[in-house]
Amino acid sequence: MRCSAAAHVGYQRRRPERSVLHQIVSQHVQTLWAEAEAASGFGYPSWVKHEFERYLGCGLPPGGFTRLRCRGCGCERLVGFSCKGRLCPSCVARRMADLALHLVDHVLPSAPYRQWTLTFPYPLRLRLAREPELLSTVLSDLLCSVFRWQRLQARRAWTQR
Repeated sequence: MRCSAAAHVGYQRRRPERSVLHQIVSQHVQTLWAEAEAASGFGYPSWVKHEFERYLGCGLPPGGFTRLRCRGCGCERLVGFSCKGRLCPSCVARRMADLALHLVDHVLPSAPYRQWTLTFPYPLRLRLAREPELLSTVLSDLLCSVFRWQRLQARRAWTQR
């Protein structure tokens, strides 16, 4: 079986070194370490530095790669290893997608779901972050409102039967 020409043309290596985040981190990470050490005398823990180093090498061939070769046409590609770190947007997105797939396929029952999102203006977000009791009250009120709405929907569905 031969590979299609479209498969060869369609693949593009992810280029993390071109992203704005990667450029900012690579340009300023040494300054961050120096300022943190000067301010506290200790700096950041080693695991934080390790996460940044992993992020800066994610997807780049110098950080490690594998060579993939098509048996059909002999086309080869180098694919850089991912860091699987906590800072890397690409790796976090992949992990999030894998977790969602696992939940849907193996954990959650087959049923319709609804996601609720509650947002606040920035000044109120800061206040809620500083006052856990207020946040707890707001979330309780949200849950009461959602449950009230669900009961109303259930009553309407029951009476329409």
